[in-house]
Amino acid sequence: MEGDDEATFAAATGYEAMYANGDAGDDPRLPPTPRSGKAAVGSGGDLMDVEAYAALYTGRTKVARLLFIAERCGNEGMQLEAFRLAHDEIKKGEDSHLYREAMAKIGDRLGPRYAIDQVWADAVDRRAEVRKEKLENELNIYKTNLIKESIRMGYNDLADFFYAHGQLGDAFKNYVRTRDYCTTSKHIIHMCLNVILVSIELSQFMHVSNYVSKAEQTPEQLDPVTHSKLRCAAGLAHLETKKYKLAARKFLETGHELGNNYTEVIAPQDVAIYGGLCALASFDRTELKNKVIDNVTFRNILELVPEVRELINDFYASRYASCLEYLENLKPNLLLDIHLHDHVETLYTEIRHKAIIQYTIPFISVDLHTMAGAFKTNVVGLEKELEALITDNQIQARIDSHNKILYARHADQRNATFQRVLQTGVEFERDVRAMLVRANLVKHECITRAARKP
Repeated sequence: MEGDDEATFAAATGYEAMYANGDAGDDPRLPPTPRSGKAAVGSGGDLMDVEAYAALYTGRTKVARLLFIAERCGNEGMQLEAFRLAHDEIKKGEDSHLYREAMAKIGDRLGPRYAIDQVWADAVDRRAEVRKEKLENELNIYKTNLIKESIRMGYNDLADFFYAHGQLGDAFKNYVRTRDYCTTSKHIIHMCLNVILVSIELSQFMHVSNYVSKAEQTPEQLDPVTHSKLRCAAGLAHLETKKYKLAARKFLETGHELGNNYTEVIAPQDVAIYGGLCALASFDRTELKNKVIDNVTFRNILELVPEVRELINDFYASRYASCLEYLENLKPNLLLDIHLHDHVETLYTEIRHKAIIQYTIPFISVDLHTMAGAFKTNVVGLEKELEALITDNQIQARIDSHNKILYARHADQRNATFQRVLQTGVEFERDVRAMLVRANLVKHECITRAARKP
């Protein structure tokens, strides 16, 4: 079993794996706006506060997110700030390989103060060799003594060492090896959380789901913080596989106890954004009301990101122009999110289609000019969207292209009711006839009985 897990990670080592790690007052990635106003990113407004955004995270995910922003933001000032913060964070750790990779990207753009420090990198490498040899020797001694708890701690220390130095594949293998030496539920949960952390950074979300299940199956009841961590990890796994409804449910189940206890993976602000957008894209109105708007726990998390709270309320209240405007203003910074960037377009399309469908439901006919104004688009573009939805059978309607009117095709309720009554009558008559036939057969003893045994 251990071998199967390790085989999957045999080639999954290296710095590139960092880019799979997870995103967490107001969210600093969003420009400060008055309640009635809108963010103006990409249209002359304030840019993301990179330093405040980075402060939401710790460890490798902080560096990964900063480097991700630097490579994708397209703004030189923002890029240099992200590189500077990433450089400073890397030098707090012991990952010399990551340091060299980052410095190759930074070059001399930050000035002589941020030139590559080869002396520091070499010193880290020397210390790492000594530390690794010591940990391996200690582990061999523990194995010789056959003390399970000592062996577990030895593997755990070695895994922590590999993780700190960016050797994620080796870290995963050693965390998994502690499983055979776990003697309590607390040990199993600790092992699962470590494996989940490394798996997220390696983008191995199948293992994330597996180890979330293992942790939840422990006989000991999970404390609220651990429960919230597992919900976030499961939500990220579902998000990665585009199972947005399942992802939304997991994020919505995350308690406020999460706080800043999982900043090595995700921040509470991320839970609000991921959960809110996935819910909008996949929930119907009833679910949105019951599981999001009336969800007291998640409402507290939504307060951290007022823009997402407002767009959810606008969507439910059918204020689609305002909702879509919030979404467009959030989009540039969401595209810099290390987990969400691949899903932004899909989620936005799903949300927009749901809004169009809900807009048309109450009406027999809709003027396309009026509808285009409500959705901040032109009539030609709206027609194409409606055509696609009608073709997919998501809207029961037809378009009068000459007069620019959408006519709903509502079923004839009167005729449908008569048809159901007639069908019920036919079924009743058939059942009564069958009962009468059976009663007559019993009365005249026309019944096939099993042959008696001699």
